[in-house]
Amino acid sequence: MKILALLKQTFDTEEKIVLSNGKVSEDGVKYVINPYDEYAVEEAVAIKEKHGGEVTVVTIGPSRAEAALRTALAMGADKAIIVDDESVFGDEYMISKVLATVAKRDTYDLILGGYMAVDDGAAQVGPRLAEELGIAHISTITNMEVDGSKVKVEKDVEGDIEVIEASMPVLVTAQQGLNEPRYPSLPGIMKAKKKPIERLTAADLGINIEEILSKTEVLEQYLPQQKTAGKILQGELPEQVFELAKALRFEAKVV
Repeated sequence: MKILALLKQTFDTEEKIVLSNGKVSEDGVKYVINPYDEYAVEEAVAIKEKHGGEVTVVTIGPSRAEAALRTALAMGADKAIIVDDESVFGDEYMISKVLATVAKRDTYDLILGGYMAVDDGAAQVGPRLAEELGIAHISTITNMEVDGSKVKVEKDVEGDIEVIEASMPVLVTAQQGLNEPRYPSLPGIMKAKKKPIERLTAADLGINIEEILSKTEVLEQYLPQQKTAGKILQGELPEQVFELAKALRFEAKVV
């Protein structure tokens, strides 16, 4: 079984976002594997350990993203691919097009990814990639079993659990609760240093950039306004109602 795990390097969720000239500052920032992608990597490695096979992790990003790939390799992935080319650092449309080109270089039975990236929250890459590859897609899974050439998954739906079966090849995206990602062991970290990372560019993949240009553009980034202190109404209930109505009319101007 060949498994492909999609991975993105993101800010540590504990990092404070700082804007400089309208852009997110990366100075001194700690980067980690996108938490939802970490569930995907863990599931891929666990499936390999149980059923056999090979796990490849892939990312699109600058050279610093290799650190995230090394972590995935230390967790148990077998090899890694990084597309390090600024010309393809675009929106979800462009990223899915590039990932599809990478995936088509081999034949994968199972593709796993996080259901969204914590930095943009778009949750589009997985479904878009499945569409590009013409394979089934199941999102936000919380449990998965592999039986031969089929998968059986569970996902939360409005307070209940939905059970879905699909034949491989299939792409699934991981939700919190799917598993508990392991910490890389020291032997795993040492082995990861010797595992191969393939570095690719758009030219290596034969991609015509003009044909996959991003469909969206970020025009402005800004932090939300700081919340002001709440107002406690005084007096009897009729007086509070009067004060509330006045505040909504003349201060908040919503009525």
